[in-house]
Amino acid sequence: MKILNDLNQEQLKAVEYNAGPHMIVAGAGSGKTRVLTYKIAYLIENGLEPEAILALTFTNKAAKEMKDRIKSLVGKKAEEIWMGTFHSIFARILRVEAANLKYRSNFSIYDREDSVSLVNNILQNLNINLENLTPNGVQHKISNLKNQMIYPEDFEKTMTATLADKKFLEIYTEYNKRLFENNAMDFDDLLLKPIELFMNNPKILGKYKKQFKYILVDEYQDTNKSQYELLKLLSPLKDKVCVVGDDAQSIYSWRGAEIKNMLNFKKDFKGAKIFRLEQNYRSTKIILAAADSVIKNNTEQIAKTLWTENNDGEELSLLKASDEKDEAFQIAKRIKKEVAARKISLNDIALLYRLNSQSRALEDALRREKIPYKILGGVEFYRRKEVKDVLAYLRVLTNQNDEESLLRIMNFPQRGIGNTSITKMISFARKLNITLFATMVRVFEVIEVKERIQKNVKQFKLLLDKYIDLKDKLSIGELTSALVDELGILRIYKEENTPESMARYENIQELLSAVQQHSHENPDAKLDDFLAEVSLVSSVDQYDEKTNSVTMMTVHSAKGLEFPLVFITGLEEDIFPLSPRFDNDSKIEEERRLFYVALTRAEQKVFLTFARSRYRFGEVAYQSKSRFLDEIDESTLEETNGSAARKSGRRKKEFYNEFYQQSYDDFDQERRSLRVGSRVTHSVFGMGKILQITGTGDLQRVTIAFEDFGTKQLLSKFANLKLI
Repeated sequence: MKILNDLNQEQLKAVEYNAGPHMIVAGAGSGKTRVLTYKIAYLIENGLEPEAILALTFTNKAAKEMKDRIKSLVGKKAEEIWMGTFHSIFARILRVEAANLKYRSNFSIYDREDSVSLVNNILQNLNINLENLTPNGVQHKISNLKNQMIYPEDFEKTMTATLADKKFLEIYTEYNKRLFENNAMDFDDLLLKPIELFMNNPKILGKYKKQFKYILVDEYQDTNKSQYELLKLLSPLKDKVCVVGDDAQSIYSWRGAEIKNMLNFKKDFKGAKIFRLEQNYRSTKIILAAADSVIKNNTEQIAKTLWTENNDGEELSLLKASDEKDEAFQIAKRIKKEVAARKISLNDIALLYRLNSQSRALEDALRREKIPYKILGGVEFYRRKEVKDVLAYLRVLTNQNDEESLLRIMNFPQRGIGNTSITKMISFARKLNITLFATMVRVFEVIEVKERIQKNVKQFKLLLDKYIDLKDKLSIGELTSALVDELGILRIYKEENTPESMARYENIQELLSAVQQHSHENPDAKLDDFLAEVSLVSSVDQYDEKTNSVTMMTVHSAKGLEFPLVFITGLEEDIFPLSPRFDNDSKIEEERRLFYVALTRAEQKVFLTFARSRYRFGEVAYQSKSRFLDEIDESTLEETNGSAARKSGRRKKEFYNEFYQQSYDDFDQERRSLRVGSRVTHSVFGMGKILQITGTGDLQRVTIAFEDFGTKQLLSKFANLKLI
């Protein structure tokens, strides 16, 4: 085949190999997709029927792109390949074999929202009302257990004897029962039910083993336990199995992915051959050297060394900022400078962050500098549901005629005012030509609304009245914090304790930080002023992907993409890596892999940024720079401060060493023994140094940089600090 001339030597070996199971370890930018598509085309051109090929991917987009490329190589027969995501392929099989599972072939597939709704109904039907059994939390736990192939009967054998576990088991059992009664499967069932089908029906398993003569799996490092089991069950005779992946880019353990599937491939498939694609076509030599110097600190990995024939390129630039606003400002200015100097478009630039909540300050700076941007894998900060919910409360406080905002918050958080009752209240308002807010005062006249709900409406109205009265007596920061606290929104999201709820928790904290910051910088600002500013943010048009704009996204969303210029932001302990303390080494290793993914998105240049302080949880926190910055080979990194740049290879003082050497004044009059700069010990956090003291008496707060736990803010009254 002439197309094989497009491959390098190692790629060619991997494409032509056909003697048994093999794994292609494809480093970042090494042409993984090309090898997979060419291999499938090569198999077809050498006589394998397209319908005998099962190619499993992780996104529909990847499947479509690969099939289109194969079609361009071998023609229309590529249409016959069984190619798609794990979920789509096995849903297709389940449609055919549904009767063998006592399902009908027209079964529904429940997405996460459907599943949460079902859990919620079950909680109500079973009259279960425990704080730690929320619909979202229960659904997340059920999904996690299904990912690990743990059924209710398995959970029962290992659960604790607590009331919560007993009730959860009852819900989990009922959940599966209701799914079956509804002729429905959730997303996890699309992988579990085929295993059940094949294990209980050897003839059906035999039919598909006979049909699929070759199985190929993309992104193998992202497979979970059920996907691994399906691969093992369906493995064709002579193990005609090819998996492709990069263990250094395994970043999805939180959704069930198991890196051991890749690390143990040779044990699981006897006689397996390993091919390493180590030539990188994407990045410069310096970027690869920097990435390699970081990832080599992981012990759990397949040995490989990426190399490239690309030029040396530029060193990575490290930008230090005083806070997140300064960080965002420096980035915005740098983007303008780089566009002008390199003659590149904004589409060539990616701005990466670890947490969605980091985007707020970055968006503010880009808007201020009139730099167009788009967000992938998320929505603009002020358009996120939980942020808009809080803003809706603030809008009602300042404008009681804002019916849309009032409708948004009427039953958020849930207060038992359902859609039926709201519809009746709106009808009453229209009939008397008064506002919905005014109707809340007269809800007892709406006889169609039950007395219990009328009382709930009255309580809600009293809450709003309270804060309407306070809005001109408190700063906007104090007002918003008090309102959010009374509503209990943060507690609700924290108790759910799912990745989604914690992201919402972080975003509301970030909103509180934005309000506090605005209040601090504009002491006389009114609520109207803040909302007017925010409304401009909310009305920014969504940018089309084809427009010339900077791309903003989390590092997780960036996997598989590449850009000439990449900014990696917020490189501080507690942010990237996400937590200063890990349950085990595997968690820090996954964070390091995530940083490796971020670095290897870049083709030409990388900027790394960190802030010395950052508004977090509504207060200023002093940040420690990320450990990953210390792991980068110094010869690949330069530090840029303002307009001056110097090689980081020269020994430079750590920020905190410089910070501690400042001379401090003791401005606390009540506790003269505690001074800024004093060394102290804490019973939990150990040794630290006082950075700041604010307030007096019982409200005195001490900001301390602890050696092992980073920076903490504590109330002196309860901290029990001991001077060293």
